[in-house]
Amino acid sequence: MKRILVIAAVAVVATAGGAVASRWFLGSNDLAGVANAAPADTGNAVNQLWAASVTNPDGKPQSLAGFKGHPVVVNFWASWCGPCVEEMPSLSQLHKEYSKKGIEFVGLGVDSDKNIKAFLQKVPVDYPIFVAGFGGADLARAFGNDAGGLPFTVVIDAKGVVRSTKLGQIKPDELKRTLDAL
Repeated sequence: MKRILVIAAVAVVATAGGAVASRWFLGSNDLAGVANAAPADTGNAVNQLWAASVTNPDGKPQSLAGFKGHPVVVNFWASWCGPCVEEMPSLSQLHKEYSKKGIEFVGLGVDSDKNIKAFLQKVPVDYPIFVAGFGGADLARAFGNDAGGLPFTVVIDAKGVVRSTKLGQIKPDELKRTLDAL
């Protein structure tokens, strides 16, 4: 009898784990990495972004409020995140192309300033990079990234309206379509 109870308990735990895993991998659009619609209350998330405590890679406090009133692409990333590193050349290229149209690009490192500084010495990036630390994951969640995964990209128009979110590596053509519509 004891053995049956143990097997039943293991089955319940396995079933619950499977449900959580399927939600994680296959659940909402945000978790699937294809979200293009903004979560319901992104105005609050945008305000949190402008007020966020960030530093430059040297550890000097910075403000994101200067981006308010401009269209901006915010990319949450980390030096240890392979897909984040892979998409940086595309983001740099898009930054060059769209900065002429007044669209800003910002990288928010969900990492330590030490790791980000070392990374940037090896891999130059031509758009501003700020360190949000691990609190950056909370900021990303405010934009609907419930999984807390990276990379996570948010496009905000000049009025402060979130136009799209994307969990996972960007697809340049998709991002261009969003930026061309701004």
